[in-house]
Amino acid sequence: MTSARLTVRRCGHLALATGACVAVCLAGGTPAASAGQPGRLDVGGLARTYSLHVPAGLEHPAGLVVNLHGAGAIGAGWEWETNYDAVADAHGFVVVYPDGIDFSWADGRGASVPDRQGVDDVGFITGLVAKLVSDFGVDPGHVYATGMSAGAFMANRLACERADVFAAIAPVAGTLGVNVGCAPSRPVAVLVTHGTADPVVPFNGGPMVGRGGPSDIISAPELAARFRQAGGDVVLKQIDGLGHIWPGDAAEASAQFFASHSR
Repeated sequence: MTSARLTVRRCGHLALATGACVAVCLAGGTPAASAGQPGRLDVGGLARTYSLHVPAGLEHPAGLVVNLHGAGAIGAGWEWETNYDAVADAHGFVVVYPDGIDFSWADGRGASVPDRQGVDDVGFITGLVAKLVSDFGVDPGHVYATGMSAGAFMANRLACERADVFAAIAPVAGTLGVNVGCAPSRPVAVLVTHGTADPVVPFNGGPMVGRGGPSDIISAPELAARFRQAGGDVVLKQIDGLGHIWPGDAAEASAQFFASHSR
C-alpha cells in the first residue's frame, strides 16, 4: 500500500458547465462534442438511462469507467463537459455516463430527491456495470468509477458498499456524509482530488448545502484515511486554492490511475 499528498497549482482556464453547479478546467478551454450512444436499463420498476462511449474499433477493452455527473446535470452533458471520451479512446476504456433521478444521486446523505425516495442507485449502477461487462467482454477486475461533486459522493458510496465490483475510484470534489458508513469488503484503490478553496464541498468537511439541501460531510483527508484503513492504494491530491471545479488534468489523471490498478 502506498499513499501520498500532492499539491499542484490552479489551472487558469475555466468553462462553466451548462445546467450544473460545477465548472470544468480544460487545457484547451472547449471540450469536444459528445458522441455517446443513448441507452436504457430497467431497474426496480424504473427506466434508467445513460450515455455510452466505446472507442472505435475496440476489440479488447482495457476496462470500464463509470463517470458520474454532478447535481443538476445529465450523463450526456457531463460526457461533453469532461471530454472523457478522448481519454477513453487513448487508454482503450469503455466509458458510461449514467443519468441520476432528478439530476442527482442517492449517495446516502439524504440530501437529494432520489435519496429521500429510496432510489437504489447502487443497484442501478452495479446492474449497468454487469450488463456492460458482459456486452463488451470487459475483465471484471478492470471496473472503475469517477465523478464530481454529487457524482463523487456516489462514487465513494459505490466503493464503500461494492468493493467487489470496483477496483479503483477517482472522486473529485466529493467525500461522504457523516451518516454514511464505509467498510469496504476488500481494498479499493482511490485517487482523491479536492481543492482547498472549494466553497461548495469544504475540503475540511462540516456543513454544506447542495442542490437537494443541507448535509454534514467528512473532510477529504478523512475520506482518504477511511479507504486507507481498508488496505487500498490511496492518493490524496490536494489542490491548493482550487474551488469547486473539475481540474483540466482530472480525466487523464484518473485514467492513468485506473490503468495501473486492477484485480
